[in-house]
Amino acid sequence: MSIKMSLSYQKIWLKLKRSPVMDVTKFLIVVAVLIWVMARGTQQLGYNWQWYQVPKYIFQFQDGEFSFGPLLFGLSMTFRITAWGLVLSMTIGLVTALLRLSNSFFARIVARGYLELIRNTPLLVQIFFLYFVLAPIFGFSRFFAGVLALSLFEGAYASEIFRAGIVSIHKGQWEASHSLGLNIFDTYRCIILPQAIRRILPPLTSQAISLIKDSALVSTIAIYDLTMEGRAVIAETFLTFEIWFTVAFMYLIITITLSITVNALENRFRIQT
Repeated sequence: MSIKMSLSYQKIWLKLKRSPVMDVTKFLIVVAVLIWVMARGTQQLGYNWQWYQVPKYIFQFQDGEFSFGPLLFGLSMTFRITAWGLVLSMTIGLVTALLRLSNSFFARIVARGYLELIRNTPLLVQIFFLYFVLAPIFGFSRFFAGVLALSLFEGAYASEIFRAGIVSIHKGQWEASHSLGLNIFDTYRCIILPQAIRRILPPLTSQAISLIKDSALVSTIAIYDLTMEGRAVIAETFLTFEIWFTVAFMYLIITITLSITVNALENRFRIQT
């Protein structure tokens, strides 16, 4: 009898562990612990929380009309930087991967030199170099300089992800495409890349999230993204913790949304296969 009861308890426990309720409970416990730690820390510092002042820096209602606050303006700039950065970095990454896999010795040397130069120098130095050295020479804006620096930096890492995905495709796929008379361009477009993309979506998502977080560094060249707007608000109001926590939460929302979208896309690919 006791054995049956213990087995039934184990089944109930396994169901609870797998249920969403348990995940929500764990999340709420972690949030409660973090709030307690923050409350204790600020109590020791004697910090006076003023969360009621934060909403007006996010959005405002004036004469019944909705308007962006400085943080939402900064968030829109971050979206612009991220969108352009994702397109350029993925393009640069794919082109670099194809150059490294080509039969041309010169193309492989160029791609290797680019990778070693970008991966072994800090992103902040690259942003300063593009903005203070190359931008005056070629006459491009600070926005373009920031996006280009981010794209070159993230593209170097994305290229290795693309290359690993392409190399992982079985040799028989190449042989089958050659037997069908496909040239190298059509082989990549129709056979290799569609299969490789399904395998490299998770690491590419991590790289995209890294780009979103690294975009905060463009604030160093006075681009008013989310981080720069947060700094401006803090300088004006001295709401240090409230504003930085709000900015961090906004970045968290962006990255979580991106992760959920890519997971849905990955599941769709899995169902189709």
